[in-house]
Amino acid sequence: MSSSIQGIIAEVGEGPGSLIPVLQKTQDALGYLSSETLKGISGALGIPLSDIYGVVTFYSQFRLKPSGKNIIKVCHGTACHVGASEGISEALEDELKISHGDTTPDGKFTLERVACLGCCSLAPCIMINNETYGRLTPDKARKIIRSI
Repeated sequence: MSSSIQGIIAEVGEGPGSLIPVLQKTQDALGYLSSETLKGISGALGIPLSDIYGVVTFYSQFRLKPSGKNIIKVCHGTACHVGASEGISEALEDELKISHGDTTPDGKFTLERVACLGCCSLAPCIMINNETYGRLTPDKARKIIRSI
C-alpha cells in the first residue's frame, strides 16, 4: 500500500464509517481506484475486498479505471428522458467515438450516464466537469464538445 493511502487512513481513521471517506480521498489523490489500491485499503481497514467492491460499484461517484481530463455526465432522469436525453447520448457517443463509461484514447473525455443532475428545469442537460449545459439538442451537444 502506498504511503499516500496510509496517510489518508491515518487522517480519516480506521473506525466504523471510515470506508467511504477513505475511498473518496484516495480517488481524489489517485484519480481512480485500482484493484491494487482496493486490496491495500481492504487489508489496512480489515474490510473484506468483496464488501469494498460492493460499495465502489454501488455508488456512481467511484471510478475503477482512469478518467479523462473532462468528465461528461449525461442526465437520464425523468425530465431529461422526456426531453430526449437518449438523442444527446447518441450524439456524444458518435462525436467522441466512445460508449458511456469509456474514455477517449487521447484521455481528453470520459462519458458517463447518470440518473439525475438535479437540473430538471434545464432538461435535457449535461455536466462537463462542474459546468452544466441545458436545454440541449444533439447538435448543441456536439458543438459544446467541439469547442472544448
